[in-house]
Amino acid sequence: MKKQNYMNLKLSDFDYHLPNELIAQKPLENRDESRLLVINKTFGSIEHRKFSHIINYLSSDDIVVYNDTKVIPARLIGKKENGSEIELLLIEQLDNNIWLCMVKPGKKAKPGSIIYFENEIMYCEILKSTTEGYREVRFYYEGDWWKILDKIGKTPLPPYIKRNSSEFELLDREKYQTVFANIKGSSAAPTAGLHFSNELLKAIEKKGVCLTSITLHIGPGTFQPVKVEDISKHKMHPEWFKISEETAHIIKNGKQSGKRIIAVGTTTVRALESVVNESGSINPIESSTRLMIVPNYKFKVIDALITNFHLPKSTLLMLVCAFAGKDLIFKAYQEAIENKYRFYSYGDAMFIV
Repeated sequence: MKKQNYMNLKLSDFDYHLPNELIAQKPLENRDESRLLVINKTFGSIEHRKFSHIINYLSSDDIVVYNDTKVIPARLIGKKENGSEIELLLIEQLDNNIWLCMVKPGKKAKPGSIIYFENEIMYCEILKSTTEGYREVRFYYEGDWWKILDKIGKTPLPPYIKRNSSEFELLDREKYQTVFANIKGSSAAPTAGLHFSNELLKAIEKKGVCLTSITLHIGPGTFQPVKVEDISKHKMHPEWFKISEETAHIIKNGKQSGKRIIAVGTTTVRALESVVNESGSINPIESSTRLMIVPNYKFKVIDALITNFHLPKSTLLMLVCAFAGKDLIFKAYQEAIENKYRFYSYGDAMFIV
């Protein structure tokens, strides 16, 4: 991958003001009834639609690529022997019972610390700190890991979604998961996919649209905030991804025959763009990516993008600005704010063509 030209871009270039009341706190009852802002890059036009109307913008000449990662109950609340509470977020499985975790408060999670969980059916030991401020943690338990995690883990919602109690946990378990979630391992949802219902997918397939998947397990590389004004100094955390032989074949043939490649979400974009060669071809691969896409990036795979509205100063907003142009994206965001669109994970969507 060639080094990107950051053109002296600064973090403050990607800032905007969002009223707090527009941050979606709950999912809609019907996924595909969210709103859809359709942006045409060529004409600079903006249309207001409902997400289910996206089928009217698709044809049998399209290939839609989605991320089939499955969110795990990655948030764990435990206590040390002295009773102080510790929160862990599972990021990446390093070994059978060793995970890389975000821990808070970090100052209480020194190497050697023991943390106990609900009814002491599991406990863990902090092994060491990493250079990025995470912890390597060994878990001790008897039985099936995933069943234990399902019992005591919580849905890893982002901090801007406020939950004062566990009353929404069952709802979040269902709604903070795409209908095509399949491969366990994600610490956050690929939120662009949350708008698809099974009924809409069937209608899209019936129209002759080709649907295929990649897997990218979302972690800090996607959701970690940028803290440096010079964005070229931001370090992306590696995220594991896999592109199957079938998907690579579908995309390669599609590009050769002039079909439109539509990515569902920024994680799909990053997986595809991480492995494409100069001729635009993709090979099957299992790897990890640190790719950060900013304006001036030359896209080689995708032709259109389905995405949510992203946080200010985030790498996700930078990617969308790279794809559609910063001025057009900021114009669209302002129009979305004026029209009271719902923002972020449980919010509305954009379709950039």
